[in-house]
Order: sequence, then structure tokens, then C-alpha cells
Amino acid sequence: MENSTCFHCGDTCKDEAILFAEKNFCCSGCKTVYEILNSSDLSYYYELEESPGISPKFSADKFDFLDNAEIKERLLEFNDDKLQIVSFTIPSIHCSSCIWILENLNKLHGGIKSSQVDFPRKKIRISFLGEDLSLKDLVILLSRVGYEPYISLENFEKEEKTSSPDRQLVYKLGVAGFAFGNIMFLSFPEYFEMNEFWLERFKHVFRWLMFAFSLPVVFYSATDYFVSAYKGLRSGILNIDVPIALGIAVLFLRSTAEIILDIGTGFFDSLSGLLFFLLLGRFFQQKTYSFLSFERDYKSYFPIAVTRLTGDKNHPEEQVPVYKIEKGDRVIIRNEELIPMDCILINGAARIDYSFVTGEAEAVQKKSGDKLFAGGRQQGGIIEVEALKPVQQSYLTELWSDEVFKKDKASEFQNLTNQISRRFTFGVLSIAIIATIFWMFLDPSKAWNVFTAVLIIACPCAIALAAPFTLGNLLRILGKNQFYLKDAGVIEQLDKIDTVVFDKTGTITTSKRDSIYYEGMELSEEELQLLGGSLRASNHPLSRSLYEILKKNQITVPEHFEELTGKGLQTSHHTMNLKLGSEDFVKKNSSFHDTALIEKEHKNTSVHLSFNDSYKGCFNFQNSYREGLSEVFSRLVEKKELIILSGDNSGEKQKLESMLPAGTRMVFNQSPGDKLQFISELQKQGKKVLMVGDGLNDAGALAQSNVGIAISEDINVFSPACDGIMDASRFFQLPDFLELSSRAISVIKWSFVLSLCYNLVGLAFAVSGNLMPVVAAILMPLSSISIVVFTTLATQLLGKKIQR
Repeated sequence: MENSTCFHCGDTCKDEAILFAEKNFCCSGCKTVYEILNSSDLSYYYELEESPGISPKFSADKFDFLDNAEIKERLLEFNDDKLQIVSFTIPSIHCSSCIWILENLNKLHGGIKSSQVDFPRKKIRISFLGEDLSLKDLVILLSRVGYEPYISLENFEKEEKTSSPDRQLVYKLGVAGFAFGNIMFLSFPEYFEMNEFWLERFKHVFRWLMFAFSLPVVFYSATDYFVSAYKGLRSGILNIDVPIALGIAVLFLRSTAEIILDIGTGFFDSLSGLLFFLLLGRFFQQKTYSFLSFERDYKSYFPIAVTRLTGDKNHPEEQVPVYKIEKGDRVIIRNEELIPMDCILINGAARIDYSFVTGEAEAVQKKSGDKLFAGGRQQGGIIEVEALKPVQQSYLTELWSDEVFKKDKASEFQNLTNQISRRFTFGVLSIAIIATIFWMFLDPSKAWNVFTAVLIIACPCAIALAAPFTLGNLLRILGKNQFYLKDAGVIEQLDKIDTVVFDKTGTITTSKRDSIYYEGMELSEEELQLLGGSLRASNHPLSRSLYEILKKNQITVPEHFEELTGKGLQTSHHTMNLKLGSEDFVKKNSSFHDTALIEKEHKNTSVHLSFNDSYKGCFNFQNSYREGLSEVFSRLVEKKELIILSGDNSGEKQKLESMLPAGTRMVFNQSPGDKLQFISELQKQGKKVLMVGDGLNDAGALAQSNVGIAISEDINVFSPACDGIMDASRFFQLPDFLELSSRAISVIKWSFVLSLCYNLVGLAFAVSGNLMPVVAAILMPLSSISIVVFTTLATQLLGKKIQR
């Protein structure tokens, strides 16, 4: 009886097949998976491809170790008793249907909130409700549907610094090189047409040896090209590996036919040479890509300092870069600051917003002794924490780049590259077929050489490399100049910007050189102490400036702390209540003991305060503007519309008008909601808007804009809504960064032109029959390498102009 095929995994049913719903299954595991998917309305899984599943042969007992609380704690990335997040490596991920089923796990179990697959790394990140689904049950569920995670505890405490090298590529290159050398050696008598007796007698042996050497080349070294071409064709896509795979297949079949029919020696030398040089080019590209270090780490994205407690009475606090935090360090986290490492809460009332991690903005209360996870944001007063481990490399940057915070911005050059590659492949196949038919009639001996040469020489690989290498190299250059972008797509968006909107406080002003004077009733020692403690907990630039001049006083940590975005602070300690912030916010419902303060007009930026609803006065700020502000605006106004969008009053409008170019638009007294709406109105007019803010009150505007850049001075408060972080000391180089982005796009376009010219010249030689396949195989990777060298050198030269 003929063995049947399993409907789920495609394996042969060696024993008696299990029949269910008129379908054959090789085992009860495959049958169970089918039942689960079918009952969960996920039967579309089987329409993605034929027999896409993996036979789930496992024992549930093997996962009993996941009931151990200590092991669970080490495995979980995040655990707030309700929501838990874990990442697994899934070795069996192999195709698009795997991605589809794994990203629809929430349909298999209601306790799963979301799941995201990182296909190149074969990893999955799952958010689930611990109350509804245990970690063990989650792993069993994955295993039941054929995707058993690889769990190893030995490397959990090690950071994932770099991905391991692709040894498979090295092995395939070695096999191709070994076969190429031997086939060339065996081909020498054929090249020189020697008629020596022994050579003539054993030439058939030599030919079959060449055939034997070609087998591992075709069926091992070339597998990536065949698999890629097959998957592309199965999905209805003509990818760049289709013509390569076709050329390899034609060379092998033609050569095999020649030695079987004894009409020639074939093209095994060209075939092995082709694969050797293709893989050599791929290996070189991989090494070059690694050398350029496109994979940014947390040091690039988080240059912002945190406050570490020193234990020194004279200097109890110090600002240190986040990557210098070590296990056991005591760190102060203020309102709206991001927690950069896993830690234990020591002092203070913690109200943690984990939206950066989970995408959900509901804050959770924590008490002393509770564990806090990296990526949480404190909402409330100041807290003191003890680091459990150093800042985890790449974890925070993965969060920043999470899909939750990605805007729907199509990558122009990714789309353009795909379009060119697709059309180019179709054109190459057409030219190859037409040219082959032509030479079949004119000179049949050249027909197959022409066919394979055309397929090999005209490869859009160089086109596909132009954008990622240019933009990736530019990301590195910008990072070295303390301008950190979320991804390469932001560079393309920067090139399109025609309107630049600046926040004022903390963006074009600096809190480090503000001139501050107090105007109002004298404050008592108790009031100064509560004021100092309240300012210490806030991250607003004005609060930080005030704290600098008050921090020598003994401070009182408020029992209650609340910061109202765009308004100010409300704090209390015992029977004393403090309101600090804008004039409208503080004066409302306040009594006045000094009538001179009631109607006094404040033209400058000011921070008002009241204690127990008794108005006391205000701190007036003579803003210090950033170095090079006038030059920045003068350079930008030549090509872009400039707007100042501020929540402050218009007191410094006249001063700004004297500093900035004529025609700079200024809008004052804007709430965070007003700023967002303002950006939206500009976009409705067809404007491409860059918003530059401080990341505090500007989160909505940063998210709404086409590109949002947060200025960082010395605090860890940037918003996940931003597309980039710029160190405040590099503000004067903003025009250089925008110009560099535009020039990088020009480099990509020139790379496309060079690649197309190369392919046209190569096609002309190939179609005319003057290009051997092995020569084409050498030239093809050289064209890719030349594009990589061109883009790298061009961006390096452009980058030197901004490096100071």
C-alpha cells in the first residue's frame, strides 16, 4: 500500500495514517495541531503554502523546570504580576506561514496579548497575561503547534553583543573553492586539446570526476539561491536570485547532458567558478556590512546621564552616562525619567508607566522593595533605586524601535529598490530568452553561453545594496556626531522636510546659563525646603534651572507629587501645599496678601508659586539662548519655513525678532494639545514637518510630525515618540545634519545610475556572445563591491564636513 503524506507537516505517513476530517496525518501531534488551528479559525495557515507545519513531537514533562520561580524570573524580560513579556529563539521558523501563525498566537489563547517575530534571528517576543497563562503552558502551546522554543539558561546573564558569524556561508564558500580548484585542474587537458594517449584514454574519467565535484557545489553551496528563488516564485515575486538560480540550473543540466551523451566536457569549471565568486562576493559584503557597525547599541542611543548618589556629603549627587551604571549603584529617578536598568525601589512613591515596554499607558504603583524593569517611566515624585545589573545592551533600543512606536512611514528607497529589482529581473529573463533564441539560429554553440552570461552579469544586487549601505553608514557617522536616529528611514524623511518647528524652552534655550531673579513675598525656610524637594523631583528645564540655585538648601521630599503637563507642579508635605508653574495655573483660586502682585504683568518667562493657595510671587527667567542660534536659523531659512511654537508667553518675542531672520513665525501660549493640532494643520497644507523639542511637553507634537527630534541636555527623559535624539551641544550643527541627509539621498540615486550603466554595458557584451559565464561570475560581485566602496567613500567624505 502506497504511503500517504501528512496534511500538516508533509512527512510520509510510514505507519498507518490517522484519518481525520478526510485528511491524513502522520501522528496524533499533527492531528492535534490541525484541530487547534481549525477550531481557532486559523485554517488559513494551510492556504499560505502546502504542508507548512512542523511535526510537534515533544513531551510536556520536559518543561516542568519552568514551574521553578527562580528560572521563570530569569527568563521573563518583564513581569508586573499581570502582564509578562518573554523572548524565545524558535529554530523551526522557516517561512512566511511560520511568521503568520506565530503572530496570531492570540487567536489560539486569549491570555496572549501580542507576539512579534524577528525572522532573521528566528526569535519571537510574546506579551501574555500571567493570570490566564503560565510560562510553562505558553511553551507547551508553542510546542504543540510545532514551534518548540530553544531554552538555555547558561547565557541568560550575558549580553547579546554581536550575532555569531554565518559559518554556513564559510563552509559553502570552502566547498565551492575546493571544487573549483579541482575541476579547473581536471579541465586543463580539455583546454589545451591534448591528444596524448593516456589523457585521451582517461578523459571520460576526468569528466565524471568533474561531475562528482560539481554535485556538492550545486546541491550544497548553491542551496541559498535555489531556496530564495523558489520562495520568491511561490509568492509570485521575481526576486534577484531567480536569474542566478536559473543560470546555475542551466549550466549544470547542460554540462551533465554533454558528458552523458559524450559530446563535450560541459561547463563544470564555469559553474563552480560562478558559485565560488558569487559566494566570495557575498562573504565580502557580509564582512563589510559588519565592519561598518550598522547595529547601534545603547551607548549611541542613550548618551543622557542619570543621577547617581555618591555618599559624599559635600557632593552627594553626580551626573554619569547611563552605560557607567553598575550593579549596586544607587540612582535617583525623577518625574518623567526613563528607568535605564532593572532595579529595586529603595525610597519614594513609585508610579511606573510601562507604555515604553508594553504600549499600554496605565501606570502601576510600586512600593519599597519592589523590582522595577528597564524601560519604565516614573510618574510622580523622586525615587531612589538600586541597580540590579548594568544597562542591558540593545534592550532599550529594541524597545525604542518597537512596532508600538513606529509611524506608518513608507521607506521610499526600499520601495524603489524592490520595484527596480522586480522589473529588472523580468527584463533580464526576457533578454536572456530572446538572445538565446537568436543565437540558436545564428551559432548554436554560443547560445547556452549567452543565456547563462546574461543571467549572471545582469544582476540587480548592486542596486539592492546602494540604499542600505549608504543610509547605514550615514547612521554611524551621525551617531559619532551625537545625532542618534531610530532607523535609516528617518534619513529619507529628513530629506523631504520643508518646515522646521522649534519649541522654545529647553530647545532653543539652555537651562545652564539662565539668569533668574525672584519677585514677590519672602519665603520661609520650610517653604524653601519643600520648594527645593519639589524641584528636585521634576525634569522640566525650568525646574532644573531653579533647583540649581536652590540645591544648597536642606530639602524636604514631598509626600505627594503631581506634575500637570503644560501647567506645573502640585506637591504637599504634612499641612503645606505647593503649586508651582504657569501664571494661570497658580493664580487661579489663590489669595493675594500683596495687592501689588495681582495685576503685575510678566513679560519674561516666569514660574509662579503659591503655598496653601496663598500667592507668593514668581521666578523670572532671562533666557539664555543656545550658542549659534542665529546662524542655525539663518542657514535653515534659505530652504525651509521656520516656526517657533512655545507654551510660554510672548515676553521675549521682541528679543527673538532681533536674533532671528525676518519672517520667522512665532506662536506663543500653546498647550501640548495645541502644539499637536498646529503640526496637524501644517501637514494638511501639504507641509513636511520636522519638530524639534525637549521631549517633555512635546511628545504629541513629536509623534504627529513627519520627523520628531528630541534635544537632550543632561537628563534621561526623551520620549519614545521621537525619531531621533540630538545632544544639545550639537544644536548648532542641525543645518549640517539636514544637508548631509539630502546629500546621502543624492549618493543613493547616483549609485542607482552607476549600477544601471554597469548592467547595460555588461548586457551588451553578454548578448553579443563575447562574455564567458565564469568572467561574468567574477564581474558580478565586483560590481556590488564597487557600489559598496562608492557609497562608503562618498558618505565618509560628506561626513568629514560635519565632524568638528
